[in-house]
Amino acid sequence: MDMRTFLSRNPVFTRSQADEALKGDYSDVRHTSNARLAYHVRAGHVIQIQRGLYASVPTGQDATAFVPDPWLVAANLAPDAVIAYHAALQFHGRAYSLSDEIAFLSDRAVRTREYRGCRFRRVAYPKALRLAEQEQFGVQTVDRQGLDVRVSSLERALVDMLERPDLGGGWEEVWRSLESVEYYDLGLVVGYTLLLGNATTAAKVGLFLEQHREQFRVDEEHVARLRAVRPAQPRYMEPGTSGRLDPTWNLIVPRSILDRAWEAET
Repeated sequence: MDMRTFLSRNPVFTRSQADEALKGDYSDVRHTSNARLAYHVRAGHVIQIQRGLYASVPTGQDATAFVPDPWLVAANLAPDAVIAYHAALQFHGRAYSLSDEIAFLSDRAVRTREYRGCRFRRVAYPKALRLAEQEQFGVQTVDRQGLDVRVSSLERALVDMLERPDLGGGWEEVWRSLESVEYYDLGLVVGYTLLLGNATTAAKVGLFLEQHREQFRVDEEHVARLRAVRPAQPRYMEPGTSGRLDPTWNLIVPRSILDRAWEAET
């Protein structure tokens, strides 16, 4: 494959991907892969996002102003990257509000960074998933501009955002975003929740499903499986935030959620 063909097929790429694809190209044997990349960067055909990561610049666009697809950037920041949390819902078109932060899962130590208006934040895979070797549970591979992007399913994102509302934009954003989804595979939701092995998370998911029994056609079986692993003692849904005890889930729930305070503000 020659360099022009490679760039047309790879809007975002790593140095190793370029090396592998171009190793059989003898059209210009005088230049190494390094030299060829450097030439195309100077010519404005390619921009370097960080060491080892590049983006192709479409013909006719200014390299200094071009913004590469942020989802493809996130997907290539680590070999095991999975777009997750609020970013996953945004990728699927189900986030209530748009955010310029993309959280991605990876076991690689990738520092948080900003690039051309977008903030990329790495989050470690939950320990329970690593121990069970289930890091890819509920992960989908989606085609974007001809490249594969790994992203959390809507079901996994539901559980992850309830567990980590700080990565979901806060409770109002979490609730409104999750409610906008037409359908969840509740077996997958419950299975993933139990896999995490966190009683408080199970109670949060149970509370959400119970509040939306009719909308998502929640069976008693789904709720019962979560209720069986709820906390033995009351726990705060959000530490440091007062609320009211929901005895069904042994969960102290912020009043803003129980009263749906955001609806009164609209």
